Amino acid sequence: MTDDYLQTKGRIFDIQKYSIHDGPGIRTIVFLKGCALRCRWCCNPESQEFSVQQMMVAGKPKKMGQDVTVEEVMAKVEQDRPYYRRSGGGLTLSGGECLCQAEFSTALLRAAKERGLNTAIESTGFAKWETIARLLPYLDLYLMDIKHMSSQKHKEFTSQPNELILENAKKIAQNAKHLIIRVPVIPTFNDTVPEIREIAKFAASLPNVTQLHLLPYHRMGRDKYTGLGREYLMDGIEPPTADHMDRLLDAVLAEGLDGQIGG
Repeated sequence: MTDDYLQTKGRIFDIQKYSIHDGPGIRTIVFLKGCALRCRWCCNPESQEFSVQQMMVAGKPKKMGQDVTVEEVMAKVEQDRPYYRRSGGGLTLSGGECLCQAEFSTALLRAAKERGLNTAIESTGFAKWETIARLLPYLDLYLMDIKHMSSQKHKEFTSQPNELILENAKKIAQNAKHLIIRVPVIPTFNDTVPEIREIAKFAASLPNVTQLHLLPYHRMGRDKYTGLGREYLMDGIEPPTADHMDRLLDAVLAEGLDGQIGG
């Protein structure tokens, strides 16, 4: 990466400030465009395509996608430095999948670390290992989805098999500063006790991994599909009940992990 890395360009569709999720403390989350997966339940469908799109929001067209430099993003991120300092917060990259814009993501994380900020990414881990390895030196926390242990079922619901993801999880666990496994709990896909227990068993086998977060399915992204002129494939699927989530959490705890609902 050259010395003028602050001029590296990428494409984002949102910057969310004052988040208390997706990493420690108060955080700014940068949402990047582009993802190789097509999860049926995705709550950010506007993130999947790298191209700039128009989405109807409250009856009006809204442009989804903006080309920015690392320097421009960091100018917004640094506006909230006092909140990060008091809370131990910082920058989280989300999407979409930040690994689809690897050079931009690595440059953003580098800029944040050089400014003393905590860094995190939310990621599927679906990328070449070399791509992931390049950003790990600038990363404090890797929040990685493990959605299912069956490659066939994973491909049916996300469009991609899971072998690469599981292999990368092993390497990330060995090389990242801190890895937390997250499981989106999706009815009809992975919401049974045996399925969650199998994921938890895999997570417990990873070196240095002690935490697993269960993220219950919700329908807050449903209107976005309408705004994009797309069919919502999870129509009619109800979110899991609190009692059911507690049973799934017990399955995680039984594998010796520090589990929680939400992340």
